[in-house]
Amino acid sequence: MITAVKISLAAAGFYLLAGMLIGVVKYRRMMESAEPQAPVYIDIAHRAAFFYSFAALVMARLLEQNAFPENVLLAAAFSVLTFFTLTILGYLATGLKNTTDNLFRERNFLTTWFMYALITAEVIGFFIIFAGFLMRTFVY
Repeated sequence: MITAVKISLAAAGFYLLAGMLIGVVKYRRMMESAEPQAPVYIDIAHRAAFFYSFAALVMARLLEQNAFPENVLLAAAFSVLTFFTLTILGYLATGLKNTTDNLFRERNFLTTWFMYALITAEVIGFFIIFAGFLMRTFVY
């Protein structure tokens, strides 16, 4: 098994566990709240962790059957997974502070340059992984 697949599978497990642990935080915040509701971004972090766990599994399967060299796949997977992780952590930090229900109300570094970097890294990284899978599956 190549390193990119191992990392993607490990990330899938990490995100699934993170989703469960964030669920505990969500439950605790709901019980502490006057209205039984967790802060918006704790809820978002909870869901994002679960969604990203399955996305990492899909990536692992696509990486298993890929035409590109291992170093290219490792870089592509690392770029996608890095931003998945940063996104979950950002949502969780915002939720724990409970200072907003919309990060995009205020234009700042996070809502502009970080988002441009996230979009670029995730889309290009996944495109490389998917293109290599399609090449291996339908061309070679």
